Amino acid sequence: MTVMGTGALAPNAAATATAGPATVQQGLNALVRSDGLPAALASVRGRDGRTRTYVAGVGDLATGSKAPRDGQVRIGSNTKTFTAVVVLQLVGEGRIGLDAPVDTYLPGLVRGQDIDGRHITVRQLLQHTSGLPNYTKYDLEPRPYRPRDLLDIALRHTADFAPGTKWEYSNTNYVLAGLIVEKVTGHTLAEEMDRRIIERLGLRHTYFPAPGDAAIREPHPHGYLREAAGEPLRDVTETDPSWSWAAGQLISTNSDLNRFFSGLLSGRLLPEAQLAEMRTTVPAPYFGRGAGYGLGLVSRPLSCGGVYWGHGGSYPGYETRGGATEHGRRAANVAVTLNPTGKAAMDHTDAVVDRALCDAAPAARHVNERDTRRRPIDPAGTRTVPGE
Repeated sequence: MTVMGTGALAPNAAATATAGPATVQQGLNALVRSDGLPAALASVRGRDGRTRTYVAGVGDLATGSKAPRDGQVRIGSNTKTFTAVVVLQLVGEGRIGLDAPVDTYLPGLVRGQDIDGRHITVRQLLQHTSGLPNYTKYDLEPRPYRPRDLLDIALRHTADFAPGTKWEYSNTNYVLAGLIVEKVTGHTLAEEMDRRIIERLGLRHTYFPAPGDAAIREPHPHGYLREAAGEPLRDVTETDPSWSWAAGQLISTNSDLNRFFSGLLSGRLLPEAQLAEMRTTVPAPYFGRGAGYGLGLVSRPLSCGGVYWGHGGSYPGYETRGGATEHGRRAANVAVTLNPTGKAAMDHTDAVVDRALCDAAPAARHVNERDTRRRPIDPAGTRTVPGE
């Protein structure tokens, strides 16, 4: 996934007032018309606090009905940011140590070929530097899963690398993070997310579906999957979500995601120290040129200068991209209802997010929103180290 490069000038005030909304709508129209996506939805929160929503395409290919404005979608790995926030809240409360071994909270559970929970830290789980194999790389049966079932799949395989020596995306990390939350609090992860995030921020259209709950509660566009180029689209809207759990199970809307990322970056969810840890990144080219991965939070460069912070999510039938700028003053999220088989469509989706955030910027903007907490991986140990 590629993000537009830096260096473009911010638009002037007149262009922002007139061209911004039209630009977003044109971008969604192009995703439907040129990239062949059934539907594209967007929500943009400007610096003035106003939110605008946009939609293009068809919500149900079988009936031809319009896509609902700001409809609910499966937000996939954006869930990881929610999970990371709960863990970091517990860190701030002194109940979890970021650099404590996983075995401190789940003694004896994480053992496998070259895998030992005594040598993997909570920080490494949240930053994808643990070396744990990604359970979703292996065939999953269409059935309900318990979190420990997902962990067991991963532990049948050898470690990808020694803890702390590399960065590599693995959903297994967040399954373990969720299990730690449940062990420390005595409550389900869903209960903790509800109390600590969803209710606090008033995310009225966000929820953690129960295992076996295959439906989406509120108006939503149908999600489609194409297994390979040239193959027909398959409606995969209704599915048991339990295979993704702490790594990707949430359902939400673009507007709620904007509210979440804005609230997070403005300091409404975490103490300053934990938010700083969350935004301390290591290079993560998986997310595009110039991207960095913090603790469940991704920074990406903007074409108008600076960065934005978010995550993004891929779930069968749905793709979501977006985030918020420094201090959460501006936010944009785009959801599309097809997992593209080619890279171009996702590049175009990223470009809509970039344009929306840049168009929402004030005319005389000082470019001071940058990822200044970048750290390289320490190849000799289990922590990231200051650098660059």
